[in-house]
Amino acid sequence: MPVEFLGIGGTNDGSETHPRSGGSFDKDYTLRLARAHEEHGWDRVLFAYGSGSPEPAQAAAYVATKLDKLQILLAHRPNVSYPTFAAKTFATLDQISDGRLTVHFITGGTDHEQQREGDYLTKDERYSRTEEYIRIVKKAWTSREPFDHEGAHYKFADFVSDVFPVQQPRPRVSFGGSSPAAYKAGGAEADIYCLWGEPLADTAAQIESVRRAARDAGRADVPRIQVAFRPILGATEELAWEKAHRTVDAIKSRTGGANPLTRRHPLKNPENAGSQRLLEIAGRGDRFDRALWTPTAAATGGAGNSNALVGTPETVAQALLDYYDLGVDIMSARGYDMVHDTIDFGRHVIPIVREEVAKRDRERAAAVVA
Repeated sequence: MPVEFLGIGGTNDGSETHPRSGGSFDKDYTLRLARAHEEHGWDRVLFAYGSGSPEPAQAAAYVATKLDKLQILLAHRPNVSYPTFAAKTFATLDQISDGRLTVHFITGGTDHEQQREGDYLTKDERYSRTEEYIRIVKKAWTSREPFDHEGAHYKFADFVSDVFPVQQPRPRVSFGGSSPAAYKAGGAEADIYCLWGEPLADTAAQIESVRRAARDAGRADVPRIQVAFRPILGATEELAWEKAHRTVDAIKSRTGGANPLTRRHPLKNPENAGSQRLLEIAGRGDRFDRALWTPTAAATGGAGNSNALVGTPETVAQALLDYYDLGVDIMSARGYDMVHDTIDFGRHVIPIVREEVAKRDRERAAAVVA
């Protein structure tokens, strides 16, 4: 099956290794980074969400009007708007982008971060709300007749939208999480299930949990699987590992050993299961499998996508193919010097992976015919 590549739709040049040079929304940088993805073989970019960050739907719309091919993954937290309003927002953005939108629904892993925007539900309540929210959005995207809804979290009557997505029957729904509640909600509703990069054995176990949840929900299909990494490339293995250690030193210099890199995530004792898993894996060792390296995750408190793949482009490409062979067909990658690393990864890693995936597909097709 074809493989897809997801990058980051950053709105400024800051990362874990260095502070941003200007404001949180740098319009020129946002477009420059998106264009680097479009011109170097990437399929889509993620516009992330944070309680104090630039509004991602508007940043995504800006990019969509400037670029013709790059697809958009828009992160959205259900607590910030009513689902009928969100469905219209997404449909309008799909119209603006000529059908290039996927929506990533974020339940929220940190109580404090959620409470910054008035969300005081418990984690399990948030997952229940997200599942209900996605169902409403899907129906609003596809129903041409007015409908009522009365659920645990939302109640309304006689709603019908007058704006519909370009994509038919609807845009894809993306979802992530590493807890039983996340598997249940995402297994039931997601078209794409997103995981952070873990060792191959741990990833295989998570994929099986997602697929089991989909079967338990009565689905005939299963979500596609996306896994996210922080690639650190070098012309030789030695240069790649030197760069990796410089990267961790830069992260530690910014944290001072105690200060979080973002208001969204503490440096120690994270609440969300995904970050807890990353720290537990880092506690088991620094290196796993072909190229997975955990000190970048340990240095950030397991914040988000933070485990690295380290090596030459050939080594990192082969590591990604190991995940492809597990059933991962969407590869998410983000460097620390975002524009440069986007170009480097696009030039040197993506072509290798695409060629090898095409080769595997030809061999499978030949085996079926035989």
